[in-house]
Amino acid sequence: MIKHAVVLEDTTLRDGEQTPGSAFSKQQKLEIFSMLLRLGVKFIEPGIPAMGGDEVATLMEMLERKDEALLVGWNRGVREDIERTIDLGFAAVHIGLPTSNKHLAGCLGRDRQWLIQQATDLIKFAKDKGVFVSISAEDVGRTELPFLQEYAVAVTEAGANRLRLSDTIGIMTPEKYAARVRAVRKVSPIPTQCHCHNDFGLSIANTLAGLEAGATYFHVCINGIGERAGMPDLAQMTMALKKLYDIDLGLDTTMLTEVAHLVSTATKQPLPVWQPIVGNNVFAHESGIHAKGMLKDAETFEPLQPEEVGGTRRYVVGKHSGRSVIKHVLEAEGVHVVNAALAPCLEMVRAESVKIGGEIRSGRLKEIYKKAVHDVGPQAAA
Repeated sequence: MIKHAVVLEDTTLRDGEQTPGSAFSKQQKLEIFSMLLRLGVKFIEPGIPAMGGDEVATLMEMLERKDEALLVGWNRGVREDIERTIDLGFAAVHIGLPTSNKHLAGCLGRDRQWLIQQATDLIKFAKDKGVFVSISAEDVGRTELPFLQEYAVAVTEAGANRLRLSDTIGIMTPEKYAARVRAVRKVSPIPTQCHCHNDFGLSIANTLAGLEAGATYFHVCINGIGERAGMPDLAQMTMALKKLYDIDLGLDTTMLTEVAHLVSTATKQPLPVWQPIVGNNVFAHESGIHAKGMLKDAETFEPLQPEEVGGTRRYVVGKHSGRSVIKHVLEAEGVHVVNAALAPCLEMVRAESVKIGGEIRSGRLKEIYKKAVHDVGPQAAA
């Protein structure tokens, strides 16, 4: 179990915006930023100052509210980037550097000796400016443990406040990611941050494993957006910690569905109806036995209440429905239901649902029910 305080840091406006094909306007970024503050997020990675232009203008407006959350400016492992970020007014910087040979040689054309020196120099430069310094071990999944430990000791001694363990291509399992966290903790007291990509659908599992192993910080994106298969979803991580680990992050969870739809609109990507926590089907019930149970006790087939996350419970009439849900929907529409008409009505509902391939809306249900009453005849009036 997780027995220590943990800190959610949202990177929707940085890693999330790096979703292929996405580009937030200034207005969209500011709206999402404002929503994150309203939600109660206290650590935010709002963008990349080195991009210049509109990005800097947007970041400057965000910095006007820097007393409401710690804004972490993301930088390449380049002194000029860090200097610019600090000059803009950021009180926290992140330095992105890889630790695997694959990335050092393939992306930067450098070796480990250069990395240790560069990381040390950049940390000391930033710390001399009086800011919070976070630094990466990128591609940690392909970084040998002994070198990861050497790097952790070096950045700790240089004065870094945090080490981000980035599973850059999402290749780790929960067991392997937790081992990376424990390996760092064995040699250094530096707080670690989980940054887990979702290429194999394990980003949330890996993040939870990292927190259980002792990591303090973790990254999320609204709707799980991000590069390739994305990042851990903010809503899912928040509610998993709250409901499964008894850790309340202090967020206004009633806003989660609203926030999800805001970012869905900004990315021009509809939310899957089965998206955990905020999807349209999360609190929808069609199956006869499920709906019957739900109508008696809302806890029978829901692990949390829709009101907690700003969702809405609904009962769907379709192929798998039973008489209980049909009666419930009709009565909600003000129809006086005759029990004798329910069986033929259900038969017609199932046939039509198969024909149209989906849900029977309430208006059409009333028409079907009216026909069922007519077919039953005098028995219905009895």
